[in-house]
Amino acid sequence: MGIQLMEAARQEGVEKFVAVGTICAYPKFTPVPFKEEDLWNGYPEETNAPYGLAKKMLLVQAQAYRQQYGFNSIYLLPVNFYGPGDNFDPGYSHVIPALIKKVFDAMDKGEKQMVVWGTGKVTREFLYVEDAAEGIVLATEKYNKPDPINLGAAFEISIRELVKLIAEIAGFDGEIRWDTSKPDGQPRRCLDVSKAKEEFGFEAKVAFREGLENTIMWYRDRLLGGLGNEDRILR
Repeated sequence: MGIQLMEAARQEGVEKFVAVGTICAYPKFTPVPFKEEDLWNGYPEETNAPYGLAKKMLLVQAQAYRQQYGFNSIYLLPVNFYGPGDNFDPGYSHVIPALIKKVFDAMDKGEKQMVVWGTGKVTREFLYVEDAAEGIVLATEKYNKPDPINLGAAFEISIRELVKLIAEIAGFDGEIRWDTSKPDGQPRRCLDVSKAKEEFGFEAKVAFREGLENTIMWYRDRLLGGLGNEDRILR
């Protein structure tokens, strides 16, 4: 889909194309923090490799189009996004909305324990939705080079600590049980974000706990029927 969209943009004379890739494009055992120059030094983690490789082909096409047609296409490599308005469908959601829903489901049912996949030892980096939007806009306005650029918040947190923090904010005081028969995914994820700062002045601003509180509040409001409270997303 991305390849076809880029070709259509080129044919229609679009001035600039911003391709948003994924941290899943990085090799499974990339040295931490992930640097853009390590992108091709190995195969992605197996459970999301097809997605990561498909996204990485947009970088190949963007660079080829720049060379052959002079087409201005840039490529961004963001970490996991989160925030109000996220997808909380258990069949498709990512880790933070999935855990928030799991916590509230347990509290709603009066359960005293919650089961989480994996060991909890792997780490992830998360970028709040408003920071992500600002980073994409800044890159669109100021960055015009062929090299990929990381977008992140420059920190990592273990899934175990993430679950504890979500449970604490949401008010769940039950037992957390780990289903170690389920996969962990990539061992660590944390980006070197120095190039984004150097090239277009981007730095994440929203503290992780604040972002989680905003997200949990947004989800709680909708559980309680508080539709139309968009003004409460970030205060």
